[in-house]
Amino acid sequence: MFALLTPISVKLNKRVGDVLAVGASVLTAVIASLLAFSRLPNELKWSWLRLPILGELYFSLLLDPLSLLFANIVAWISLLVFVYSLSYMKGNLSRYWFLMLLFLGSMELLVLSGNLLQMLMSWELVGVCSYTLISYYYQDDVNLRIVQWVGEPPEEYPPSHCGLKAFLVTRFSDALMLAGLITLMNLTGTLYFTELLSTVPAAHSDLLLFSLILIYMGAAGKSAQLPFMEWLPDAMAGPASVSALIHSATMVKAGVYLTARLSQLVISWSSSLNLSLFFHYIAWTGAFTAFVAALQAAVSSELKKTLAYSTASHIGFMMTSLGAALTAGERAIAAASSYLISHALFKSSLFMIAGTLIHLAGSRFYRDMKGAGRYLKKTKIAFILSTLSLMGVPPFAGFWSKEEVFSAIVSDRPAALLAVLTAGVTAFYSVKMVSILLTDSGDRVSDHIEEDLLSSAPYLIPSLLGLILGLAKLFEFASHSTPFLTYMNLYEVTFFHLAATATGALVALVVYTKGLSKAAVDLVNPLSRTLRSRLYINALYYKVADAVSRLAETSIIIEQRYSSYVKNVSRLVRAESGEIVRLQTGILGLRELLWVLAALFLLILIIILAG
Repeated sequence: MFALLTPISVKLNKRVGDVLAVGASVLTAVIASLLAFSRLPNELKWSWLRLPILGELYFSLLLDPLSLLFANIVAWISLLVFVYSLSYMKGNLSRYWFLMLLFLGSMELLVLSGNLLQMLMSWELVGVCSYTLISYYYQDDVNLRIVQWVGEPPEEYPPSHCGLKAFLVTRFSDALMLAGLITLMNLTGTLYFTELLSTVPAAHSDLLLFSLILIYMGAAGKSAQLPFMEWLPDAMAGPASVSALIHSATMVKAGVYLTARLSQLVISWSSSLNLSLFFHYIAWTGAFTAFVAALQAAVSSELKKTLAYSTASHIGFMMTSLGAALTAGERAIAAASSYLISHALFKSSLFMIAGTLIHLAGSRFYRDMKGAGRYLKKTKIAFILSTLSLMGVPPFAGFWSKEEVFSAIVSDRPAALLAVLTAGVTAFYSVKMVSILLTDSGDRVSDHIEEDLLSSAPYLIPSLLGLILGLAKLFEFASHSTPFLTYMNLYEVTFFHLAATATGALVALVVYTKGLSKAAVDLVNPLSRTLRSRLYINALYYKVADAVSRLAETSIIIEQRYSSYVKNVSRLVRAESGEIVRLQTGILGLRELLWVLAALFLLILIIILAG
């Protein structure tokens, strides 16, 4: 409703539109908080429509700890980003506020939906909002390419291209998800979460497994997991406020939410059906995505792109945790949810800071942001706090939640080892980011800068919350007789996690303060070139797209030739029929005479042949 009112309010007065948008986000946050005090779990249903096969459908809301956790994250992060947008965005914001409010409503409906069909509708709405907001600067102004475009030649793309790429990749994964939902519906007879939890499908486990993996492919596409990862870095062509809300803290986490729901279902069915491959697939796609995305973040030359790869990497951590749900149960889901909270805080803060730095330097590249920390005191504090939480340094919230993830996946030694290596790479690119703020001033940064509370509070608050929640967790363990490590039963993994983090940070300090020797540069250059080429995953996307395009062109040529053939046959038939028509004069006597002559001819022919 507020989204529909926005264009009218902005036409009346720009400030009215701003107040309406922020007021709507405040109202959403308050309602989400009040819902947390309702009786749980609780399902609300209203009669919606009747379909031939599905029968009567209900508009349903499911209020349980998982849905309300996500609803509050979406609401409160949205409020911070909306306030940040007041100073960050300039010009006529009618289209911007309409799309942001439409996204907020659709995302809330997505996480509160009580059935998968209703969720799918919201799923597609947030996808459309994502596409249009990535392409917000659709004019593709070449003069602003250093600010609004993404990448470096030969993989540099304008905003309109990036939006279309995100749309096509996620629509492909959504098509797989739709196929999975149809299959699941045929197997179980329902798409309501509560009914699915209480009913064990009387179906072949292989077909059920296939449907679940297809649905997960939709989640992997939305959350930028392999093989659909490369759309997210290019989504950074959108405004930083969009990246902070949609492409780090909320929409990309929708895949995590859906996977958590699927994990709950599979756990409830595991006593009767063997669906362990579902969890193994989730765990390993998550672990590989976390590692591969972290490597690409380490060599990125753009701040927002580094944060985008980092987002895909940390969502990989959450997916790896959910993949351990078969052995760890609800603890794995709780660990992924805990990490999602801390990640939403520090990553939304970092993206908003990135927007401030890009505006300040007039560039999206690291090289043009050097020394900004000298003049942006509040920004520097928020940046360092959020980065420490990103690294998983104790006592920040990022450390405790990451340790919970490690405790869930520790039984899977290979996945745990890959996660530890990823933590080391995370520390490397985190120190790389911070070093930019602390180096000497660059050519683009000056001391004529003002930090007002309206622009800095939205990213100061979540960065401080990451520290406060971490200290609260530390106090919680300190007040108990059971030490943290005994509680987690995780001595070895905690040690290796901290050791990997320290090693990655030290290597980054050496590289970005003292530099590398020529021999070391020659050694790492081939790997660096490969990583800068995005491990050729992005190139593979375009090869596949090019092959599909050529196939489409071939099919069009075949269709044109077939159409030409049909037209020629039709033309020939019409011509022949015209000749035959000439035989018909319309004189009845003549026609009867011809029939008599034909009969005599046949009679004579029969007599000749008989004789």
